[in-house]
Amino acid sequence: MLTPSLKSVLFAFSIVLILSACSRPEKLLERGNYEDAISLSIKKLSGKKKKNVKYVKALESAFSRATLSDMREITVLEKENRDENWIEINRIHRRIQYRQQLIEPLLPLYSSDGYKADFKFVKIEDLELESKKKAADFCYSEGVRNLEEAEQGDKIAARLAFENFEDIQRYYKNYKDEAKLMQRARELGKINVLFKIENDSRSFLPRDFERAIKQISVRDLESDWKTIHLNANSNINYDYTVTMRLTDIAVSADLVKEREYIDDKTIEDGWEYLLDKNGNVRKDSAGNDIKIPKKVLIKARVFESYQRKEGHVGGVLEFYDNIGREIVHAEPLAVDALFENYAARFDGDKRALTDDSKRKIGNQPRPFPTSESLILQAADLLKPIVKDKISRSRVLI
Repeated sequence: MLTPSLKSVLFAFSIVLILSACSRPEKLLERGNYEDAISLSIKKLSGKKKKNVKYVKALESAFSRATLSDMREITVLEKENRDENWIEINRIHRRIQYRQQLIEPLLPLYSSDGYKADFKFVKIEDLELESKKKAADFCYSEGVRNLEEAEQGDKIAARLAFENFEDIQRYYKNYKDEAKLMQRARELGKINVLFKIENDSRSFLPRDFERAIKQISVRDLESDWKTIHLNANSNINYDYTVTMRLTDIAVSADLVKEREYIDDKTIEDGWEYLLDKNGNVRKDSAGNDIKIPKKVLIKARVFESYQRKEGHVGGVLEFYDNIGREIVHAEPLAVDALFENYAARFDGDKRALTDDSKRKIGNQPRPFPTSESLILQAADLLKPIVKDKISRSRVLI
């Protein structure tokens, strides 16, 4: 019977055998992995003075099969007579070209026993130039077609046009007027969003409130296809308007609450003799007087003053489609800016004070903030909320 350790060794050995078998060129050939077989064979042959015949023959066979497979695929694609096929045909042409460039440094290729490999190269340069031009022509014509639809207001078509013109750059750096058309596609495909604030609360709104809100950074909310504007520009047609509509603005009155309370605590204060029932001092086993801690109750009277004032701003964030002329999404908004202050003093034994009382002792009453400052504080609290709701909206895509 095999021991667990021996089983582990055999299992590991079997894995090594499987991996080594999979990494042999002949096995890769059997599975049709011609490119991998070529790469492995070249790796085994490069830089070797004595070249193993099995790798030479494997490279020869893999190269021949890969080329034949590619040429057959090109023939099928050409017979379909579809313009879009030129993109795939050019990709295959480039693959053939790259493969031949890998082989060239090894030529002529002889094994150590004198076998000479025969590689039949395809005259690929002219074929690749032709397919490249036709692929670029197709991308250009598709881009122009999509751009015409974009001019009618189709933003998806504009983005497709941009991708078509961008694809041309895989073939040519500068091709006709594709750079100009690409820029036009970007303009037509971009969503312009205007952010604004409207006060429908019939309450006072500080003059600096809007300025405070619009200090938010919108750069990270934008993308290649979306721009957020915090101020209206008459030269821009906005696709969406995001309105922070304020419906509830309120500030509470200044509130002052005063109270007195007692903190008490039993503590050890010195010691005293332990007496028996007759009033005599008790002794321990060694004959010494027994002493015990003396416990006393201490107290402190606390005079507390609590101040509170609250500013509330509420409303809704509306996403309005300016083209469809409808509200397509709405999110509620609400924040509270709170002023609180505790002040306290005490009479009595300081040691009786609780930790909570200690934190308040010494604090002084503070001037109440103005209503305007609380509303502006609420504006600061609103900024990250508004930004988060805009960033999570699926409308502005």
